[in-house]
Amino acid sequence: MPGLSRKQGRHVFPGTPPAPRLLLLTVLLGGSAMADDLFIDNQNLPQVLTATRLKQSPAAVPGSMTVLDSELIRASGARDIPELLRLVPGMMIGYGAGNQPTVNYHGSNVNDARRMQVLIDGRSVYRAGLATVDWSDIPLAIEDIERIEVFRGPNTVSYGANALMAVVNILTRSPADSHGTRLKITQGQDGINDFYASQGLGWEGGDLRLSMSGMQDDGFDKNQYGQDYRDSRRLTRFNLSASHTLAPDQTLEWQLAAKEGSNQRPYTYTPVFPFVTGRGDNADLNAKDYAGSVRWNIDFSPEHSLYVQGSAQQFDRQQVWRACDATLAFSPELTRLWQLNPDYAEQVARNANNPPNNSDPVLQGLRNQIKSQWDSGGNREVCGDVDQSTRETRYDLEIQDTLSLTDTLRLLSGFNYRYDRADSQTYFNGSLDDRTWRLFGQLEWRADEHWILQGGAMFEDSELSGSSLTPRVAVNYLITPRHGLRAVYSEAVRSPDMFENNVNWSYTVKNLTPNVLGLHNGEYFVKTRGPGNLDQERMRSRELGYNGYFADLDLSLDVKLFYDEITGMISEPLKNNQYIASNANKARFSGTETQLDWRLGMRDRLRLTYAYVDAWASNPDDRRLSARNSGSAGWMRDWGQGWSSALFYYGDDALNQYRYERVDLRVAKRLRVYGSSLELAALWQQRLDDQPTTVEQNRYDSRHRLSFSAELEF
Repeated sequence: MPGLSRKQGRHVFPGTPPAPRLLLLTVLLGGSAMADDLFIDNQNLPQVLTATRLKQSPAAVPGSMTVLDSELIRASGARDIPELLRLVPGMMIGYGAGNQPTVNYHGSNVNDARRMQVLIDGRSVYRAGLATVDWSDIPLAIEDIERIEVFRGPNTVSYGANALMAVVNILTRSPADSHGTRLKITQGQDGINDFYASQGLGWEGGDLRLSMSGMQDDGFDKNQYGQDYRDSRRLTRFNLSASHTLAPDQTLEWQLAAKEGSNQRPYTYTPVFPFVTGRGDNADLNAKDYAGSVRWNIDFSPEHSLYVQGSAQQFDRQQVWRACDATLAFSPELTRLWQLNPDYAEQVARNANNPPNNSDPVLQGLRNQIKSQWDSGGNREVCGDVDQSTRETRYDLEIQDTLSLTDTLRLLSGFNYRYDRADSQTYFNGSLDDRTWRLFGQLEWRADEHWILQGGAMFEDSELSGSSLTPRVAVNYLITPRHGLRAVYSEAVRSPDMFENNVNWSYTVKNLTPNVLGLHNGEYFVKTRGPGNLDQERMRSRELGYNGYFADLDLSLDVKLFYDEITGMISEPLKNNQYIASNANKARFSGTETQLDWRLGMRDRLRLTYAYVDAWASNPDDRRLSARNSGSAGWMRDWGQGWSSALFYYGDDALNQYRYERVDLRVAKRLRVYGSSLELAALWQQRLDDQPTTVEQNRYDSRHRLSFSAELEF
């Protein structure tokens, strides 16, 4: 392609924030000779896959992409995926009660990541039953990740409901690139005790990698009252990945994964009856995850390919704990009163020694029976076993066809079927299942060497949530193959999940002691039913952006302006006695994001991200996890002689009203030991603020943390 003229080189994306605009002006207006050198190179174009499921260069993508490569993942020293996602502009990383990571793009409810799709090699790990992603329990070690592609924006068109605000696609290392033995241990403060071991081998026509890994830490030190905080976690993971060449044009890939572990949970139950002073057992959770997938790839020709992928997975959470309340909490009459009038039932329960009267004769009759039960022993404290266990099962089948109709026209089409089942006596009074069908398509037309027109749509039908059709249209103008402007309009939906729409929430408490009123087992009087008729949340998104790569500088730059509106939001907290789900909420997110990746020669790499998010929401819960200003900065250097270092800064001005600033320094030395490679590394993490992490009970005794790792490869 011919080089840019000086006039073309001055084309700057309107509305670009001051810092990126200054950089662009400095580079592009530095003279025609310099501009020609920057815009023309003979290197192969990098490609990303997550945006449209088509392989595309970053400048041609209809949206904003962030790629975390293996070099960046290693240099960060991150132990889990949420910590890695701090390197993504606009990604809000927090921690809920019990040392549980929460990840949201631009914001949303502080407790649950309901609006983001998370994939591992194309397999979704979003739990449809309880509307969440268990980041701590994903059965995948950091060491097995090759790269993470994050599509920053709605992508229901490609991945269906729940890809409302972003898609995180985690791509694992190919078994062919994992031959040999790899051993790693990590020890550090706050009880950090991790290990990783893998063995890779190959044979004619196939490759295999087996890995075992584990992670352990003590979580936060103190709660807001200065008491020891019970929130440690421990897990062990198993992964087996293999690929086979069946024929010159066919490959078969399959994976097996398992995870087992425990997450401590503090006792947080608050009795309805204030006189109760007893305390039950801590609500620790034992988690087991199993997953398997197989994918058959067929390349009919360079212009035509197809794959068939099937997967099965199970999420198993066992949580049994002992709670204490008054015997009256298990009264059938109080349960009936709650069903008729929850507000009055709560008044009666909290003033059971002298409950208020009611003009309704039915309510008054129940009130009198409850008062009699109170006087006959219902005021005695009783404790019992609460089973809050859940199990979710998923089967997924997908077929995708990619066809180049002409040299300038590509068509992607596909079909997906998914079956979800949730089992929980507490949340669903048994089991609940759902079947979802999807048809999707993407068309890319290169009108000429500069203009790309792209359109896509997905039709989705769910037995529980109904059907939807979501479109996306985009126009990309390629200044050169590596420099592009984009304008994108897309619509997206999020279907209400089983818990939100169809919950049947009640507690059966067993082994009540002491046995009062003849009750051995009892049902807690508070019961919650989902509305069953919730509509889908809907988003309309507009985006303008620029993506470019300056070859002579080895510098990549992406700038984005966005305006997103969500209507019909389901924002109510998922709490038993406060749950009234509705589509009555809405939100608006607007702002700008910038990311820069600059390799300064062979030894240094700089990486900067910044996001300005102006968030408004009708429900305060949807504003708490939106920091107006957030970002990261990183400097990685190879010092030679096997020495390397990485310095990172992470910050946001207010996440759930708390500031967060941290600096990480990682120093590593690589040695050759009898033909093997040994890397010794130290990671120092220093908090620059003295505030809690996301919520008030998440506190450390010290603002710094030190850990060491040793990794041997042979």
